[in-house]
Amino acid sequence: MLRFFLLLLTLTSLYSAQIEGFRWENGVTYSDFLEKNNLPRKYLLDELDVDDRRLVEEIKAGVNCNYLRDNDGSILQVLIPLNDELQIHIYKEENYYSFEAIPIESEVRIEALSLKVQTNPSVDIKRETGSINLVTIFSTAFGTSLDFTSLRKGDNLVMIYEQKYRLGKPFSMPTLLAAMIEVNKRPHYIYLNKDDRYYDEKGTQVESFLLARPVKNARISSRFTKRRFHPILKRWKAHLGMDYAARRGTPVVAAASGTVTYASRMGSYGNLIKIRHKDSYETRYAHLKSFRRGIKRGKRVSKGQTIGYVGTTGRSTGPHLHFELRKKGRAINPAKRVQLTTKKLNKKEKKAFDILTSGYNNKIEFLLKNETEFVKKRVEEKSCYFYNPKEESVRTDG
Repeated sequence: MLRFFLLLLTLTSLYSAQIEGFRWENGVTYSDFLEKNNLPRKYLLDELDVDDRRLVEEIKAGVNCNYLRDNDGSILQVLIPLNDELQIHIYKEENYYSFEAIPIESEVRIEALSLKVQTNPSVDIKRETGSINLVTIFSTAFGTSLDFTSLRKGDNLVMIYEQKYRLGKPFSMPTLLAAMIEVNKRPHYIYLNKDDRYYDEKGTQVESFLLARPVKNARISSRFTKRRFHPILKRWKAHLGMDYAARRGTPVVAAASGTVTYASRMGSYGNLIKIRHKDSYETRYAHLKSFRRGIKRGKRVSKGQTIGYVGTTGRSTGPHLHFELRKKGRAINPAKRVQLTTKKLNKKEKKAFDILTSGYNNKIEFLLKNETEFVKKRVEEKSCYFYNPKEESVRTDG
């Protein structure tokens, strides 16, 4: 990233290079993009390894990208975000183009929304913010735990969330930190705890889609991250799953009921099983020593049923299960969906949780008391307001 900006500053000052922003169009593949911009497929696609080819498949429609062009219009560099941590960097050196994945430099802001329900939460959030992402995180967090048909006009809704900014513009899905919704004037709260799980005000976990742990009593040796320096390849790559270290031959179970769609060897995954579940979810189980007898494409499996055995096939440094969770093809963090424990918060955890929720409740109360002025200023100035708990104030970012 530093190389990009140093080169950018040098080129823009000496050679009048031009920076352009563009949005990745729906239905456009990485191959289409290279062809359209006369970029060499040989160096930027055909010669990529399996993992980098998998990366280019992660490009999402609508993401904001950037060109750096010379004054004759030729492309010098391209930045294509893959997620909120990693981006593709295409750059020209002399007469050759190169491909690499590099970290994204971003700013995290804590923002807030406070409104009175007029129609329903989804419609009102979209109307106030124009953001379908905020609608999504609100709906996903509360799931089916509340009956929104009992809402009344004038019920309060408050959201406190993190939003990442890249080059001054919001990008990626925001993370809901806390929310309150009144249902017929009765408040209901939800909080993101330090264990990355959502709980209500009583400390009861709130989840709409829970999975079983795929390897019982196994140690988590590597967690999901969109930015990791690979210990073998010595370069930046995403780790789009969770690794469970266990002895070779340890049983691996289906995390949820579904249908096997793949059970064979696949590149760096080694022996791989894919299972399709309801609501467009898919789980993947990689580096397996072998498959359980009868496990093949089209086989229906139940949650907790043994499907294979821990191994070290593919690109692996030792026996472990690489477990992935995907929705509509996109990798998501299994830690937020896997039921790692069925126990409730212990005494120490509950005490820390109570301190966390007390802080958020004070902030929610502050927003409710200042809602009239907040909404008035928002309409008049048409600014993006957000609430920073560290500053104990509402400020603008026009």
